[in-house]
Amino acid sequence: MANAFGQLTYPEISAQAEALAAALAQLDTQKEWVAKFIGNSAFDEVIFIGSGSSYYQAQTMAATYKKWVGRPASAQPSSEIFLFRDAAAVPGRKYLLVGVSRSGESTEVILALESVKGVPGWTTCGITCYEDSKMAQMTECLISPLGKEKSTVMTKSLSSMTFMMQAASAIASGKPQLLEEARKVVAADAAVVQAADPFAKSFVQQNELNKFIYLGMGSYYGLSQEACLKIKEMSYVWTESFGTLEFRHGPKSIVEPGTLVCLLLSETARSYELKVAEEMKAYGATVLVVTAAKGDDTAFADAVFEVGGADISDEARGVLYLPVLQYLGFYTALKKNVDPDHPRNLTQVVKI
Repeated sequence: MANAFGQLTYPEISAQAEALAAALAQLDTQKEWVAKFIGNSAFDEVIFIGSGSSYYQAQTMAATYKKWVGRPASAQPSSEIFLFRDAAAVPGRKYLLVGVSRSGESTEVILALESVKGVPGWTTCGITCYEDSKMAQMTECLISPLGKEKSTVMTKSLSSMTFMMQAASAIASGKPQLLEEARKVVAADAAVVQAADPFAKSFVQQNELNKFIYLGMGSYYGLSQEACLKIKEMSYVWTESFGTLEFRHGPKSIVEPGTLVCLLLSETARSYELKVAEEMKAYGATVLVVTAAKGDDTAFADAVFEVGGADISDEARGVLYLPVLQYLGFYTALKKNVDPDHPRNLTQVVKI
């Protein structure tokens, strides 16, 4: 790196493969947590809650849980539960409320969990990187042991917690092939991280962009929101995220030369999503496709980053998309002479 910026963030992005492996090993010691909470069919619905990045990964967790376990789940901002609970959850049902917080200290998550204490039909649990945190003391939590970070922005913490909850959902599903997919992700992640670094650096250096749009569907919608936030936090550029096909219904009017359209391509909706990206290319956008594998159908794109894993589900593969998106934010910050370690107006833990 050319300057002293990013001395915290860069090694944390680069260390996420180790964090995923540690999360999977830790989960093996917490299988009772899975059986007691997300693997427990006594709950009518599982609600994953978080704030900021944690809310976005909660969306991916909920989408994965519904697909793999086959039971109702949703994601809500923490504040919706303690301020507008009746709008977020129908009274009279049995809910499992899962707090998602890197630090385990976020005021809004704590208030949400406290707000349902003693309320009939509500049970709480959580996932965090800090075993001694307030959240971990007030409710039983999964712990991502190597997810701890010094940087303000979430990188390996988000990857490892998202992966850990997905692996827990794989166990809860009772389908051995899904847990095998989680193991394949761990085995593949180091190579993906290694390839993502120079790819993102080169892409940022070679392109002059002033608008950033991230598109994703299904479990990738939450990832697209996280990618959007990541580059916004690190480099202060204005960016937005949309469901891929929804972007065509009005928002595409903002596309012009200098606009990045980054598509998190699923295999489920591949042909439909690529049609959207190709349309944006015709409007002058610079198109980046993150995908399991490139092909003749992605040849129109300005850049394609392959993560592999075409033989596993979209949900499991999603964590492999995160390294290049995080490095993209990192190198954009350096190009703008901004320190991604210390974003303005932000703190690592948000308290009210």
